[in-house]
Amino acid sequence: MQTLQKLSDRLFYLPAYQKTDRPILAAIAGDNQTLLIDAGNSSSHAQLFKEQLASYHITGDVLALTHWHWDHVFGLREMDMPTIANSMTYDQVKELQKLSWEDKELDERVEAGIEIPFCADAIKLELGSQREIIIPDPVLIFEKRMQVNLGGVTCTVEHAGGDHSPDSNLIYIQEEKALFLGDCLYANMYAEKWHYTIEKMSKLLEKIESYDAEVFFLSHHPAPLTKDEFARFATLLKTSAELTKKHKGDQGAIVKEMSSRFRRELTEDDFEIIGYFVNGYA
Repeated sequence: MQTLQKLSDRLFYLPAYQKTDRPILAAIAGDNQTLLIDAGNSSSHAQLFKEQLASYHITGDVLALTHWHWDHVFGLREMDMPTIANSMTYDQVKELQKLSWEDKELDERVEAGIEIPFCADAIKLELGSQREIIIPDPVLIFEKRMQVNLGGVTCTVEHAGGDHSPDSNLIYIQEEKALFLGDCLYANMYAEKWHYTIEKMSKLLEKIESYDAEVFFLSHHPAPLTKDEFARFATLLKTSAELTKKHKGDQGAIVKEMSSRFRRELTEDDFEIIGYFVNGYA
Protein backbone atom coordinates (compact mmCIF):
# COMPACT_ATOMS: atom_id res chain seq x y z
CA MET A 1 0.00 0.00 0.00
CA GLN A 2 1.19 3.53 -0.75
CA THR A 3 2.02 5.64 2.28
CA LEU A 4 1.48 9.39 2.51
CA GLN A 5 4.72 11.39 2.60
CA LYS A 6 5.06 14.68 4.48
CA LEU A 7 7.60 17.08 2.96
CA SER A 8 6.61 20.03 5.18
CA ASP A 9 3.70 21.26 7.26
CA ARG A 10 2.21 22.50 3.97
CA LEU A 11 3.04 19.76 1.49
CA PHE A 12 1.99 16.10 1.48
CA TYR A 13 1.99 13.55 -1.32
CA LEU A 14 0.96 9.95 -1.95
CA PRO A 15 3.57 8.23 -4.15
CA ALA A 16 2.79 6.75 -7.54
CA TYR A 17 2.06 3.04 -7.93
CA GLN A 18 3.18 1.69 -11.28
CA LYS A 19 1.33 -1.65 -11.38
CA THR A 20 -2.08 -0.03 -11.91
CA ASP A 21 -0.77 3.33 -13.18
CA ARG A 22 -1.68 5.33 -10.07
CA PRO A 23 -0.12 8.82 -10.29
CA ILE A 24 1.15 10.95 -7.45
CA LEU A 25 -1.59 12.72 -5.50
CA ALA A 26 -0.75 15.76 -3.40
CA ALA A 27 -2.22 18.09 -0.80
CA ILE A 28 -1.23 21.71 -0.17
CA ALA A 29 -2.42 22.77 3.27
CA GLY A 30 -3.01 26.48 3.77
CA ASP A 31 -4.18 28.30 6.87
CA ASN A 32 -7.72 28.53 5.49
CA GLN A 33 -8.10 25.85 2.83
CA THR A 34 -6.38 22.79 1.38
CA LEU A 35 -5.80 22.22 -2.34
CA LEU A 36 -5.58 18.66 -3.64
CA ILE A 37 -3.71 17.90 -6.84
CA ASP A 38 -5.35 15.29 -9.08
CA ALA A 39 -8.16 12.90 -8.18
CA GLY A 40 -6.55 9.52 -8.73
CA ASN A 41 -7.40 6.63 -11.01
CA SER A 42 -10.27 5.11 -9.01
CA SER A 43 -12.52 5.63 -6.02
CA SER A 44 -10.27 3.34 -3.98
CA HIS A 45 -7.21 5.41 -4.89
CA ALA A 46 -8.98 8.63 -3.90
CA GLN A 47 -10.31 7.04 -0.70
CA LEU A 48 -6.83 5.85 0.31
CA PHE A 49 -5.51 9.38 -0.12
CA LYS A 50 -8.34 10.95 1.87
CA GLU A 51 -7.96 8.42 4.69
CA GLN A 52 -4.24 9.04 5.01
CA LEU A 53 -4.73 12.81 4.93
CA ALA A 54 -7.27 12.43 7.74
CA SER A 55 -4.54 10.97 9.96
CA TYR A 56 -2.97 14.45 9.78
CA HIS A 57 -6.38 16.08 10.34
CA ILE A 58 -6.39 17.35 6.74
CA THR A 59 -9.39 17.44 4.43
CA GLY A 60 -9.43 18.88 0.94
CA ASP A 61 -11.49 21.92 -0.03
CA VAL A 62 -10.73 22.28 -3.72
CA LEU A 63 -8.96 20.09 -6.28
CA ALA A 64 -6.84 21.01 -9.32
CA LEU A 65 -6.41 18.67 -12.29
CA THR A 66 -3.10 18.45 -14.13
CA HIS A 67 -4.86 17.05 -17.24
CA TRP A 68 -7.78 14.90 -18.39
CA HIS A 69 -6.36 11.36 -18.63
CA TRP A 70 -8.30 8.61 -16.84
CA ASP A 71 -5.74 7.97 -14.11
CA HIS A 72 -6.02 11.59 -12.94
CA VAL A 73 -9.82 11.98 -13.01
CA PHE A 74 -11.55 8.66 -12.21
CA GLY A 75 -11.45 9.47 -8.48
CA LEU A 76 -13.30 12.79 -8.81
CA ARG A 77 -16.63 11.51 -7.51
CA GLU A 78 -14.98 10.13 -4.37
CA MET A 79 -13.07 13.37 -3.83
CA ASP A 80 -16.39 15.26 -3.81
CA MET A 81 -15.18 18.86 -3.94
CA PRO A 82 -15.02 21.75 -6.45
CA THR A 83 -12.54 21.03 -9.22
CA ILE A 84 -10.24 23.42 -11.09
CA ALA A 85 -9.53 22.67 -14.76
CA ASN A 86 -8.63 24.58 -17.88
CA SER A 87 -11.20 24.70 -20.66
CA MET A 88 -9.45 22.00 -22.70
CA THR A 89 -9.50 19.61 -19.74
CA TYR A 90 -13.16 20.42 -19.14
CA ASP A 91 -14.04 19.54 -22.74
CA GLN A 92 -12.16 16.24 -22.53
CA VAL A 93 -13.86 15.31 -19.24
CA LYS A 94 -17.22 15.87 -20.93
CA GLU A 95 -16.16 13.35 -23.60
CA LEU A 96 -15.04 10.80 -20.99
CA GLN A 97 -18.45 11.02 -19.34
CA LYS A 98 -20.02 9.50 -22.45
CA LEU A 99 -17.90 6.33 -22.45
CA SER A 100 -18.40 2.86 -21.05
CA TRP A 101 -15.45 1.21 -19.29
CA GLU A 102 -16.62 -2.39 -19.56
CA ASP A 103 -14.21 -4.85 -21.21
CA LYS A 104 -16.14 -5.04 -24.47
CA GLU A 105 -16.18 -1.27 -25.04
CA LEU A 106 -12.59 -0.86 -23.86
CA ASP A 107 -11.40 -3.58 -26.22
CA GLU A 108 -13.34 -2.04 -29.11
CA ARG A 109 -11.68 1.34 -28.50
CA VAL A 110 -8.25 -0.33 -28.40
CA GLU A 111 -9.02 -2.11 -31.68
CA ALA A 112 -10.08 1.20 -33.23
CA GLY A 113 -6.90 2.92 -32.03
CA ILE A 114 -8.81 5.30 -29.75
CA GLU A 115 -7.53 3.75 -26.52
CA ILE A 116 -4.12 2.19 -25.96
CA PRO A 117 -3.53 -1.33 -24.59
CA PHE A 118 -1.37 -0.03 -21.73
CA CYS A 119 -4.21 2.08 -20.34
CA ALA A 120 -6.92 -0.50 -21.01
CA ASP A 121 -4.97 -3.14 -19.10
CA ALA A 122 -4.34 -0.78 -16.18
CA ILE A 123 -8.03 0.19 -16.04
CA LYS A 124 -9.08 -3.47 -15.87
CA LEU A 125 -6.52 -4.20 -13.14
CA GLU A 126 -7.30 -1.12 -11.03
CA LEU A 127 -11.08 -1.21 -11.29
CA GLY A 128 -11.75 -4.96 -11.35
CA SER A 129 -15.49 -5.43 -11.82
CA GLN A 130 -16.38 -1.95 -10.52
CA ARG A 131 -16.70 -0.22 -13.88
CA GLU A 132 -19.43 2.33 -13.23
CA ILE A 133 -17.35 5.50 -13.46
CA ILE A 134 -19.03 8.81 -12.72
CA ILE A 135 -16.88 11.86 -13.44
CA PRO A 136 -18.38 15.12 -12.14
CA ASP A 137 -17.92 18.32 -14.14
CA PRO A 138 -15.05 20.60 -13.12
CA VAL A 139 -16.64 23.84 -11.90
CA LEU A 140 -13.75 26.34 -11.79
CA ILE A 141 -12.65 26.81 -15.39
CA PHE A 142 -9.75 28.95 -16.61
CA GLU A 143 -8.00 29.55 -19.92
CA LYS A 144 -4.34 30.33 -19.28
CA ARG A 145 -3.57 30.83 -15.61
CA MET A 146 -5.18 31.21 -12.20
CA GLN A 147 -4.03 31.64 -8.61
CA VAL A 148 -5.46 30.07 -5.48
CA ASN A 149 -4.79 31.72 -2.11
CA LEU A 150 -5.11 29.04 0.56
CA GLY A 151 -4.01 31.29 3.43
CA GLY A 152 -0.27 31.60 3.93
CA VAL A 153 0.42 29.68 0.74
CA THR A 154 -0.31 30.55 -2.89
CA CYS A 155 -0.78 28.08 -5.74
CA THR A 156 -0.50 29.01 -9.40
CA VAL A 157 -2.18 26.75 -11.96
CA GLU A 158 -0.93 27.46 -15.49
CA HIS A 159 -1.69 25.80 -18.80
CA ALA A 160 1.54 24.47 -20.32
CA GLY A 161 0.63 21.93 -23.01
CA GLY A 162 3.27 19.55 -24.32
CA ASP A 163 3.30 16.31 -26.27
CA HIS A 164 1.72 14.04 -23.67
CA SER A 165 -1.58 15.92 -23.46
CA PRO A 166 -2.27 19.38 -24.94
CA ASP A 167 -4.30 20.44 -21.89
CA SER A 168 -1.51 19.82 -19.34
CA ASN A 169 -1.13 22.27 -16.44
CA LEU A 170 1.75 23.18 -14.18
CA ILE A 171 0.92 23.76 -10.51
CA TYR A 172 3.42 25.90 -8.60
CA ILE A 173 3.49 26.27 -4.83
CA GLN A 174 5.33 29.53 -4.32
CA GLU A 175 6.15 29.33 -0.62
CA GLU A 176 7.36 25.72 -0.94
CA LYS A 177 9.19 26.29 -4.24
CA ALA A 178 7.49 23.11 -5.44
CA LEU A 179 6.37 22.53 -9.02
CA PHE A 180 3.91 19.82 -10.03
CA LEU A 181 4.37 18.83 -13.66
CA GLY A 182 1.70 16.16 -13.98
CA ASP A 183 2.52 14.06 -17.06
CA CYS A 184 3.56 16.97 -19.27
CA LEU A 185 7.16 15.78 -19.73
CA TYR A 186 6.15 12.29 -20.76
CA ALA A 187 5.73 11.22 -24.38
CA ASN A 188 2.60 11.31 -26.51
CA MET A 189 1.24 7.80 -25.95
CA TYR A 190 -1.89 8.22 -28.06
CA ALA A 191 -0.02 7.83 -31.33
CA GLU A 192 1.18 5.03 -33.58
CA LYS A 193 4.65 5.57 -32.13
CA TRP A 194 5.19 7.13 -28.70
CA HIS A 195 7.02 10.37 -29.34
CA TYR A 196 8.26 13.85 -28.45
CA THR A 197 8.37 16.82 -30.80
CA ILE A 198 11.24 19.29 -30.67
CA GLU A 199 9.16 22.46 -30.76
CA LYS A 200 6.67 21.45 -28.06
CA MET A 201 9.37 20.17 -25.74
CA SER A 202 11.47 23.32 -26.14
CA LYS A 203 8.53 25.61 -25.33
CA LEU A 204 7.50 23.45 -22.39
CA LEU A 205 10.96 23.39 -20.81
CA GLU A 206 11.24 27.15 -21.21
CA LYS A 207 7.98 27.61 -19.31
CA ILE A 208 8.97 25.14 -16.59
CA GLU A 209 12.34 26.78 -16.07
CA SER A 210 10.71 30.18 -15.62
CA TYR A 211 9.55 29.00 -12.18
CA ASP A 212 11.81 29.28 -9.14
CA ALA A 213 11.44 25.68 -8.00
CA GLU A 214 13.56 23.49 -5.74
CA VAL A 215 11.49 20.30 -5.94
CA PHE A 216 9.75 18.86 -9.00
CA PHE A 217 6.93 16.32 -9.08
CA LEU A 218 6.40 14.17 -12.18
CA SER A 219 3.23 12.18 -11.68
CA HIS A 220 4.57 8.70 -12.39
CA HIS A 221 8.08 9.05 -11.00
CA PRO A 222 8.63 7.15 -7.74
CA ALA A 223 9.72 10.28 -5.87
CA PRO A 224 10.03 14.03 -6.47
CA LEU A 225 13.19 15.32 -8.13
CA THR A 226 15.60 17.76 -6.54
CA LYS A 227 16.66 20.84 -8.49
CA ASP A 228 19.88 19.11 -9.57
CA GLU A 229 18.08 15.91 -10.56
CA PHE A 230 15.58 17.85 -12.62
CA ALA A 231 18.37 19.85 -14.26
CA ARG A 232 20.01 16.61 -15.39
CA PHE A 233 16.71 15.33 -16.79
CA ALA A 234 16.11 18.63 -18.58
CA THR A 235 19.62 18.51 -20.05
CA LEU A 236 18.93 15.05 -21.43
CA LEU A 237 15.71 16.27 -23.04
CA LYS A 238 17.31 19.42 -24.47
CA THR A 239 20.34 17.58 -25.81
CA SER A 240 18.19 14.89 -27.39
CA ALA A 241 16.05 17.54 -29.06
CA GLU A 242 19.08 19.51 -30.27
CA LEU A 243 20.83 16.46 -31.73
CA THR A 244 17.66 15.11 -33.32
CA LYS A 245 17.34 18.38 -35.21
CA LYS A 246 21.06 18.53 -36.05
CA HIS A 247 21.19 14.96 -37.36
CA LYS A 248 17.70 15.03 -38.92
CA GLY A 249 16.44 12.08 -36.91
CA ASP A 250 19.44 9.80 -37.57
CA GLN A 251 19.42 7.78 -34.36
CA GLY A 252 22.90 6.33 -34.81
CA ALA A 253 24.46 9.78 -35.24
CA ILE A 254 22.50 11.15 -32.28
CA VAL A 255 23.65 8.32 -30.01
CA LYS A 256 27.28 8.70 -31.09
CA GLU A 257 27.43 12.46 -30.46
CA MET A 258 25.48 12.32 -27.20
CA SER A 259 27.76 9.62 -25.80
CA SER A 260 30.78 11.74 -26.74
CA ARG A 261 29.25 14.89 -25.28
CA PHE A 262 28.22 13.21 -22.00
CA ARG A 263 31.53 11.27 -21.85
CA ARG A 264 29.84 8.03 -20.87
CA GLU A 265 27.93 5.08 -22.22
CA LEU A 266 24.28 5.90 -22.73
CA THR A 267 21.71 4.29 -20.46
CA GLU A 268 18.43 2.59 -21.26
CA ASP A 269 16.62 5.80 -20.26
CA ASP A 270 18.81 7.82 -22.62
CA PHE A 271 17.98 5.52 -25.52
CA GLU A 272 14.28 5.72 -24.72
CA ILE A 273 14.29 9.54 -24.77
CA ILE A 274 16.26 9.63 -28.01
CA GLY A 275 13.85 7.13 -29.53
CA TYR A 276 10.87 9.31 -28.68
CA PHE A 277 12.42 12.34 -30.38
CA VAL A 278 13.35 10.27 -33.44
CA ASN A 279 9.77 8.96 -33.63
CA GLY A 280 8.44 12.51 -33.54
CA TYR A 281 10.90 13.99 -36.02
CA ALA A 282 9.44 15.25 -39.27
